[in-house]
Amino acid sequence: MNLEKEFPLDPSICYLNHAAVGPWPLRARDSVVKFADTNLTRGAQHYPQWLEVEASLREQCCQLLNAGSSNDIALVKNTSEALSMVAHGLEWQAGDNVVIPANEFPSNRVVWESLSAYGVEVHQVDTRSVEDPEQALIDSCNAKTRLISVSSVQYDLGLRLDLAKLGLFCSQNGVLFCIDAIQSLGVVEMDVEAIYADFVMADGHKWLLGPEGLGIFYSRPSVRNQLKLHEFGWHMLEALYDFDNPSWSVADSARRFECGSPNMLGAHALESSLSLFLELGMESITRSVFNNTSYLIDKLNNIDAIKVQTPPVPSRHAGIVNFKPLEKDATRVYESLMEQGVICALRGGGIRFSPHFYTNQSILDRALDTLSKELK
Repeated sequence: MNLEKEFPLDPSICYLNHAAVGPWPLRARDSVVKFADTNLTRGAQHYPQWLEVEASLREQCCQLLNAGSSNDIALVKNTSEALSMVAHGLEWQAGDNVVIPANEFPSNRVVWESLSAYGVEVHQVDTRSVEDPEQALIDSCNAKTRLISVSSVQYDLGLRLDLAKLGLFCSQNGVLFCIDAIQSLGVVEMDVEAIYADFVMADGHKWLLGPEGLGIFYSRPSVRNQLKLHEFGWHMLEALYDFDNPSWSVADSARRFECGSPNMLGAHALESSLSLFLELGMESITRSVFNNTSYLIDKLNNIDAIKVQTPPVPSRHAGIVNFKPLEKDATRVYESLMEQGVICALRGGGIRFSPHFYTNQSILDRALDTLSKELK
């Protein structure tokens, strides 16, 4: 496969910002252009074919997550929507608590804090200054803990958690396990069965290289019915196209979380992007991403004027590398890098690089060279 053809990025930039918004592969762009042209000339004449694309997307998501069935996959607007469906779908009792890591991205914090009106407490656990962050989360649970919710990879410094350890604890202790996988899906292999996940959600616009406005929401069948629904419409009914029937029931599948018309434009783009992941295989993709992050960390550790903030242990790495200038203001260094075409992000008091599997070492070297010159 010719990855340079799939990712014809402007040669003037070094794109290291997949943890924010990933560029589309050529096949996703072509799919959207074709879809737009069809709408222009044929309208919805071929809607049944669009439904086939949507069904294919669910199957792809099922494969990426190793879910039991594509019926366990809902296509939602974004990660935050799916988290809200969990948080405000469960029946809470005053005194219940939720355990989350401290320093979470707001989506996996404010949604739980919003439950304070029901008397639900949020225990935020320091997972950075401890040797075993999973055990710290486990030790913060008590008889009133209803759910643990974590980012599989922390958005700022890039800490990757051992999901299997957390999931096993939850499974054995009657605690629900919720995973915001937006910073790992498309980087490392995920098996929702092996990690005992009850709920997993992720947007398509970061490491999955798809459009904004379309996310994936996995729910384990045995716990799906615990979520009370707050949105209703034609698309979440069991008899999907029986429009004239005055009787109705909610779908048993995860489609129950999709109240209205699907995002067909987004589905065409994301389906094309995910085909790339399935063709290459997640093992190969993970290896390439880890090679890039390891290369960056090794090189950055040799620059005296910065401190690498990403955890040093390789098993804690994913696609994010964060570093902090020691002698210059991080914001000014970031702004200069961006002006010179090094596309990155300012996070966690430092600068975040996030290369993907297709990122060439020459791009990393150019970014590092630009950084070194800026620090002098």
